[in-house]
Amino acid sequence: MKDTNYKFKIFVWIIKGIAVFIMLQTLFFKFSASEESVFIFSTLGIEPWGRIGTGVIELIASLLLIIPRTTFLGAFISVGLMSGAILSHLLFLGIEVKNDNGQLFLFALIVFFISIYIAFLNKSQFSNLLKLKI
Repeated sequence: MKDTNYKFKIFVWIIKGIAVFIMLQTLFFKFSASEESVFIFSTLGIEPWGRIGTGVIELIASLLLIIPRTTFLGAFISVGLMSGAILSHLLFLGIEVKNDNGQLFLFALIVFFISIYIAFLNKSQFSNLLKLKI
């Protein structure tokens, strides 16, 4: 039984790592004002602040996902971010952006579904967040 639990924990860390890697690797493009990022956020009418703000929120979400005590919060924020990305693709950008063969859309879907799963696994942290007294 311990072997199964150990393998499951490794699996969870791997999928969290995938989501974090995807979000962090996009930061270079957002923060360096790459042509594709500028095009995306210009099309959405929120360049440059939307691009920079989204990058900062993705960085925060990635860090929160890695920290065990804040995993739920990181996953929750990631679900929100990726919901926005997916809707932006579906409503304004299209699946394929600048001949990327839908790669950005696919990455958003991957992070979205991983984040939903991670949030579900850590749903007990949600009630702990509600108990915080500020």
